Amino acid sequence: MTCFPSLFGKKVNPPTRRVPDIDEGIHDVKFYTYKELRVATEDFIDSNKIGEGGFGSVYKGRLKDGKFAAIKVLSAESRQGVREFLTEINVISEIEHENLVKLYGCCVEGSHRILVYNYLENNSLAQTLLGGSHSNIRFDWRARSRICIGVARGLAFLHEEVRPHIVHRDIKASNILLDKDLSPKISDFGLAKLIPANMTHVSTRVAGTIGYLAPEYAIRGQLTRKADIYSFGVLLVEIVSGRCNTNTRLPIGEQYLLERTWELYERRELVGLIDTSLNGEFDAEEACRFLKIGLLCTQDSPKLRPSMSTVVKMLTGQMDVNDSEISKPALISDFMDLKVRVAEKSKANMNSSSCTVSSGSDNQETTTMSSLTSTAATCTFTAQYDRSF
Repeated sequence: MTCFPSLFGKKVNPPTRRVPDIDEGIHDVKFYTYKELRVATEDFIDSNKIGEGGFGSVYKGRLKDGKFAAIKVLSAESRQGVREFLTEINVISEIEHENLVKLYGCCVEGSHRILVYNYLENNSLAQTLLGGSHSNIRFDWRARSRICIGVARGLAFLHEEVRPHIVHRDIKASNILLDKDLSPKISDFGLAKLIPANMTHVSTRVAGTIGYLAPEYAIRGQLTRKADIYSFGVLLVEIVSGRCNTNTRLPIGEQYLLERTWELYERRELVGLIDTSLNGEFDAEEACRFLKIGLLCTQDSPKLRPSMSTVVKMLTGQMDVNDSEISKPALISDFMDLKVRVAEKSKANMNSSSCTVSSGSDNQETTTMSSLTSTAATCTFTAQYDRSF
């Protein structure tokens, strides 16, 4: 193995480690040996496991230099060769933004594909803000506002400044990590190409998480930046309301957050959705504006959803939110009804329980509709294993 220049152009001389036949063109990726990472994580012991998401398990580890890192063991061996895998990693390593998680480097030995990220002290929004009693962090309105704007800026950077543009495909609370100052960092961006075409990081074959998935992507496999914008809109409403997008323990009519938001918007009672734990200590006008932006982002027609740069301007008050542009969102109830119809049609035509859905990229993937239904009906968080990097 060879020691290459570390992330973001920091030179390491002289080289002390070689990776035969793959170093040409790989400039900004630091390589770790599997042994190094085993030592750093105490042999990947469960007590060091800080997350488990669809892309793989994440462990806290202490590197040789004493720095803590989040060490992500990818859940499936990539079908790509080593060079192809490293080419994708090289692209990710060159992406730098204050609201994106930093990639330190990787390990590529045999079947092992491991990524090493900077460690973030306050875990994810899923564990803290939406995890209820699992967190002692107090999210006042100022903190929530900064998180919303930070995530929007990070996503706008991926959508509009990175070349080629990156569609995240899985914007959700567990992929928004928080540093010691509660500054948000988007994780798992650019990883879609590292997972084999026949693998998935949720129970559906379309990459993403039910509840955050734009219906045109989940049903027809139409993947564009507007699918990410839909997911961000759902996340925005979650942050303002302090609750998960789906909670079947609530009374009927309140279980699906986006439906509840639309209902209150039509009644001009959006303020009733704002998290009661704020105890009235918030800017009601600004909070309602954020909720309206969430509705703009989740409109049924993708072409009506604003770009992320426009969303940033609206969140920061540089651009007004025009109520006349808000139309009914793509609601989960409509989504579920459509899935049932698709499942019935598929069963009749194929005499099976699965149907083919386009992945929106290079492959056709098969998704089981029964698994879609079961996933959509629940939204659970666990204290130990839902911190996705």
